[in-house]
Amino acid sequence: MTTTPSSAEPDINGVLLQAFHWYTPADGGHWRRLEQQAPALAQAGITALWLPPAGKGLAGSHDVGYGIYDPFDLGEFDQRGTIATKYGTRAEYLAAVAACHAAGLQVYADAVFNHLMGADAEEDFNATPYDPHNRFQAIGEQRRIRGWTHYSYPARAGAHSAMQWHWWHFDAVDYNSLEPGFQAVWRIEGKAFDDNVDLERGNYDYLMGCDLDIDHPEVRGALKHWGSWMLDTAAVDGFRLDAIKHIDGGFFPDWIAHVEAHAGRDLFVVGEYWTTSLATLSWYADHTGGRIHLFDAPLHHNFHVASKLGAGYDLRRLLDGTLMRHLPQLAVTLVENHDTQPLQALESVVEPWFKPLAYAFILLRREGYPCLFLPDYEGAHYRDRGHDGQQHEVVLVSHRWILNRLLAARRDHAYGEQRDWLDHPNCIGWTRHGTAAHPRGLAVLMSNGGEGWKWMDTGRPNATYSDITEHRRELIRTNEHGWAEFRCPPGSLSVWVETAP
Repeated sequence: MTTTPSSAEPDINGVLLQAFHWYTPADGGHWRRLEQQAPALAQAGITALWLPPAGKGLAGSHDVGYGIYDPFDLGEFDQRGTIATKYGTRAEYLAAVAACHAAGLQVYADAVFNHLMGADAEEDFNATPYDPHNRFQAIGEQRRIRGWTHYSYPARAGAHSAMQWHWWHFDAVDYNSLEPGFQAVWRIEGKAFDDNVDLERGNYDYLMGCDLDIDHPEVRGALKHWGSWMLDTAAVDGFRLDAIKHIDGGFFPDWIAHVEAHAGRDLFVVGEYWTTSLATLSWYADHTGGRIHLFDAPLHHNFHVASKLGAGYDLRRLLDGTLMRHLPQLAVTLVENHDTQPLQALESVVEPWFKPLAYAFILLRREGYPCLFLPDYEGAHYRDRGHDGQQHEVVLVSHRWILNRLLAARRDHAYGEQRDWLDHPNCIGWTRHGTAAHPRGLAVLMSNGGEGWKWMDTGRPNATYSDITEHRRELIRTNEHGWAEFRCPPGSLSVWVETAP
């Protein structure tokens, strides 16, 4: 048994919702749906929404947003074959953000700074081909190539930003129209792959499309202008930074300082550095001065493995190698996201039986800022081609009922001192002792095997507890010292909350 020292508690236990997924319907109605849903989400206990990239993408009305073409077109101009984005129009986006704010929700905008895609014209320039799997290995001599690198945005005609992009604003491209069958990463003359990026493939600066030269002053200026413009346009409360493992981390403290100075307030910023290496995440946190929260990919991986192994997984290891344990002040904890969901690039599914346990783990403990995934809340149904080349139908079940119970427990009971009983391979638990402002605590018990039970200290003598999940119907009474034996069903959990006197 271990104890987490008590400290000053926030007035609100924040919960972030990733309010989209890869297969969000491409019907242009997502912003309108979120506008309607905002009050109910806030009432459930969610405090912030991470919205998808709102700019116009390469695939127009079918682009998730990460194939970014024009970040200043929020569904306002006829570009890439559409005015609206996949999610709707600019007016609908702003209405959704306003509805979120009216409901008391914060809004975080998704910032895609690694690349641009879908240029308006080709340009000729010199470049050297490199092995896509080893960025230190040239596979030919420098020569003249032709790439899609001129972004003129004729329909926008300079509105919101006069910046036009040319080949000299990029480090590399992956397509040469003069040699269309030659597979290479073409590093542009006079450019270098960024330092302070992930070391996969030797240097993982280049990911896709036209790779931004983050050292170019016009590029840095354009990205700072976009951040200020988003604050002025939508009054967002923070940003989620996409694909930061491919961008020189030294840029972001400067960018954050700029947008916070423009806003005149602190902003929440979380970065997607997707790796299960705690050492790498710790290095990045240190390199960026602790200015960026990070998604706890190692914790997601542990959930994935635990859900696959069932009773064969040692629950005492859930925190091994995680930000939740080692850098909790920077950890954004999650169970799934749009990249790990079925049929996507980082597919690593957490099986449905384990999701209530995983969500209890991130919602009801002190450490980290928990992030829910929209399909886990409302379900999803889609078809796509899998890694085997075959079409698959995917049905993701809704966990709304249990998540609403966990959210209520977090909002009303998950405060104060935390005592851990992470001491058995198949049954773990912890208690929260409450604070003066939130005096009624809780006890959590979960099992990945048979029925679980533990004798735990609640810090609340002679108090009565009931299971908010309704998995157990009896009431439990603590003794004069605040201890009691708590139970949970096989392969499940129980969340015992102190009832009102």
